[in-house]
Amino acid sequence: MIPNFPSQFPQSAIYKQAIEIFALSQNISNYLVEDLCGLDKNGKEDASIYFTGDIVQQSVSLAPEILKAESQLYSEEKYKYAASVSRLTNRLYKNCERLERTNSNGREFIALLRNELKKFRKLQRTWMLTL
Repeated sequence: MIPNFPSQFPQSAIYKQAIEIFALSQNISNYLVEDLCGLDKNGKEDASIYFTGDIVQQSVSLAPEILKAESQLYSEEKYKYAASVSRLTNRLYKNCERLERTNSNGREFIALLRNELKKFRKLQRTWMLTL
């Protein structure tokens, strides 16, 4: 579910893509948690279950960091938040790679998220040049 934001927020392509990534990662996380929540034969939980929460947490932070970067007056501050967006994107991509190695039926959905992240990275390069 994509949240509706008031019209005062920018409707840039990168911002919209960040919102889509958030919605997709939240749905994927919900699906994977059901799959990974069971215990193994030794009674231990799957350590990969924590990566599902990580992708949601990191994707939630993308849109606010974009807004912060776009609202700053000085370029130094803009680049500080843009660097934060880059770090979040890289971590999110790494966690997707980790989740693809899990024993889950939802691994195919992670590939969708990674494709969206690739699109986001392309937008991000252009966006950083416009700051």
